[in-house]
Amino acid sequence: MEDYVIDMGKVTNSSGRRPSLYSINPTCAYFLGVNVNRASMSIGLQNIKNEFVSIELDFSFVLENTPESLQELCNIINSFIDDGSVDKRMIVGACINLSGRINSIEGFSYNYFFSENRPLTEIISAQLGLPVRLENDTRAMAYGEYKEGIVDGEQNVIFVNYSWGVAIGMITDGKLYYGKSGYSGEFGHSTLFNNEIMCQCGKLGCLETEISGWSLVNQFKNALKEGKQSKVKLTDSSEALQHHAIIAGAINLEDNLCIELVTIQSEKMGRYLSIILNIFNPELLVIGGDFSKLGDYALLPIQSALKKYSLGLVNRDVKLKKSSLGLRAGVIGACCVVKEQMLSTLISN
Repeated sequence: MEDYVIDMGKVTNSSGRRPSLYSINPTCAYFLGVNVNRASMSIGLQNIKNEFVSIELDFSFVLENTPESLQELCNIINSFIDDGSVDKRMIVGACINLSGRINSIEGFSYNYFFSENRPLTEIISAQLGLPVRLENDTRAMAYGEYKEGIVDGEQNVIFVNYSWGVAIGMITDGKLYYGKSGYSGEFGHSTLFNNEIMCQCGKLGCLETEISGWSLVNQFKNALKEGKQSKVKLTDSSEALQHHAIIAGAINLEDNLCIELVTIQSEKMGRYLSIILNIFNPELLVIGGDFSKLGDYALLPIQSALKKYSLGLVNRDVKLKKSSLGLRAGVIGACCVVKEQMLSTLISN
């Protein structure tokens, strides 16, 4: 135990036999968290006391479902470790967040880098020389907010990742909810609209076809074709970043078209989140992801629709808040997930 605990000396203001004080040694173990988005990624290294010793947020990385993209991801992580001040041997494990269907128990990702013959965790672990866990990005963000963010004692929480796509992460009785195989939270792929619009999942009329970053881009382009005006000019440099320009147009330019589109979307989001509220009756609903940057432009329409469409008793129980961690949520959640997994294994052994 001497590697994990520091003797802080004796209590000085105590009568009788003075008790000893001990503290966790913050340098005894480190945990790596990696959050991968479509056009960027973030990496952080925490010590056992939840303190970041190094972190890099939202730097450019294009996620593609190719061996080359996976190799680049591993190279970036290895460079981050090599450039840091922590001996790699002190890093107990890593957690990597990806979007889509993730089976954390078996280590498979079904949207990116899937192989029937070998879990993705084994492939990445061999590249990094570390134990690796996979986690769904939204679930990790939810856990980050629960452990170190906006959650203030609530034990039943719904976190909404409202970004390029839409998903939810659920905390029930203080624990992450996975479902049978870890595929829970695919709210964006609920078939709700008879609009004949093809979703990125291949189905027609999913929630994301009208409420998401990619649908916002389509709505913006269609509005321009109809003759509406905007100060915002979309570039073709990265399709996955175009919704950021529209969100920024609402926040920074007070662009009427951008505000109109995000307000309409957010009202719809509130309407369909009322279904989630009626089913789960949470204490707290957290709006995170790219659209959370909109503040009241998103929160007020969502709140109004929740009051209108959810049951009064259910709505009375829930608080609506914006993510407080922003880009840090996924990295913090990843660190917390792998930390608890490794400590649980250590204790059981």
